[in-house]
Amino acid sequence: MRLNVTSEIGKLRSVLVHLPGREIDVMVPPMMAQLLFDDILFGQVAREEHRRFQQLMRFVADEVYDLQDLLEEVLDDEEVKHTIVRDLAKRANLSPRLTSSLSELRAAALAEVLIGGIPRAKQDSGELPRFDLSPIPNYFFTRDPQVVLGSGVIVCGMATRARRREALLSKYIFEHHPKLRDSCLFKVDFMFEEPPRKKWPTIEGGDVLVARRDLIIVGQTERTNSAAIKQLVQSLRDVNAGVSTVIVVELPKQRSFMHLDTVFTFTSAHECLIYPPVILSGGGQAAKVTKIDLTKKSISYASQKSLLATLRRHGMDLEPIFCGGKQVIDQQREQWTDGANAFTLAPGIIMLYERNVRTAEELESRGYQIVYEDDLLLGRAELETWTKKKYAIQIQGHELSRARGGPRCMTMPLEREEV
Repeated sequence: MRLNVTSEIGKLRSVLVHLPGREIDVMVPPMMAQLLFDDILFGQVAREEHRRFQQLMRFVADEVYDLQDLLEEVLDDEEVKHTIVRDLAKRANLSPRLTSSLSELRAAALAEVLIGGIPRAKQDSGELPRFDLSPIPNYFFTRDPQVVLGSGVIVCGMATRARRREALLSKYIFEHHPKLRDSCLFKVDFMFEEPPRKKWPTIEGGDVLVARRDLIIVGQTERTNSAAIKQLVQSLRDVNAGVSTVIVVELPKQRSFMHLDTVFTFTSAHECLIYPPVILSGGGQAAKVTKIDLTKKSISYASQKSLLATLRRHGMDLEPIFCGGKQVIDQQREQWTDGANAFTLAPGIIMLYERNVRTAEELESRGYQIVYEDDLLLGRAELETWTKKKYAIQIQGHELSRARGGPRCMTMPLEREEV
């Protein structure tokens, strides 16, 4: 397995996903705020939608890997399994009884409970469910716990307690899986070694976009703070990651803008999907943009007019496509349902939720052929990937979208072809 991600649009070769499991089935409404959900999901339908989502990616990608499968393969090694259980027990302050119980599980069962959690045997009716090991229902948003950048990986420091085990499991996978540990040329690790302090650096993958081998864009958001960005910049220089410029986009601290990829994603070499009020320089909630130059002896910071203007000065002249179209109400509604969160399979071939109708209309007006999920899966349509045709694949995802994450949120590319 080769790691190589030097753009957001290169043809997808391999990608990490996770089929939502029982971790979403044990949620009850009082748990939603703590676990960062706005609704509870119907697991059976969510899983079917995700299986179809994976099948659509296979029209382009060679390999679609599930994080749980990779974790199980790591845990098949008894020595590694015991090392991981001991480390987890120390970090999570698990009881000796639970630690011993986890150590005795076979690899498949252990991988399942590390994600799905362990409900306590005795529950009190009318109260919050109790767990010996809490579930991590956000794990199917594989974008956030790790970032593959070039030939290395960033293990993220998650902003909320509910998601920290996700990054820990990613750390175990990238350190111990034979296919990944041998191909990972560098690792930048934000994992906490002690209980996190208030000002601890936090960073999540939805805030990191790989514009080019030498250029990345990082969102400063409610999930990614300035301390983490400074540490990332220094770390990238220390490991010779090949990044010379980092563009920081400071978003309003709002739930609807939890990550940069909720307001900006690349769709082709010359186009991007944007939420205009935040990305355009004259927008009502215009983001503050700063350019960081890593090439000088002393790292320098410079304020910029806008993200698009800064990219243009770096040779990336992007035509913005408005999420939600031209009307403000449509823009707000469809940004909330991830209309700007496109996942690009190849230059000009993207995936979006079909519920974002106005966004699809805007894409169609820019030459994208709208293709529906069923038409591809049933053979009524095909992707002519060998041509320069552009496609916007509309996935159903009515249940998945209730979890407040789009196609890019649910994917972490491991390898893309060079553009």
